[in-house]
Amino acid sequence: MTLYASRSAADAAAERLKTYAQPQRLMILSRLIEGERTVSEIDEATGIGQPALSQQLAELRRADVVKTRREAKQVYYRLADENVVTCVRGIEAMFGGNSNAADALSAALAGTQSNRPGDRNRGAATFARIG
Repeated sequence: MTLYASRSAADAAAERLKTYAQPQRLMILSRLIEGERTVSEIDEATGIGQPALSQQLAELRRADVVKTRREAKQVYYRLADENVVTCVRGIEAMFGGNSNAADALSAALAGTQSNRPGDRNRGAATFARIG
């Protein structure tokens, strides 16, 4: 659906974008593209530190952008679904310092570009469905 045709769709998209529009959350989401991680692994990679990391992870959980899994005393975080993966990849392609953002975005949406170890190919058409 095109956003200009539906105020409710535009409102929903704007609300979802607010979730992504915070630097620490983007750092967390970017780290989780590589797969499930513990809080300590996220902290080590991002340097966000407590309590800000806990606060941002809670916000991402409330927005259904990340999911959790508990194993003994460890809590593992992962991106909620392929829509979130595609959104984060799109954000990285557009704003991650690529010299040609259009090509980087096309590659990210096609799932063919991997600038990270462990990336898997992912579907493309979900980026337009922000959540």
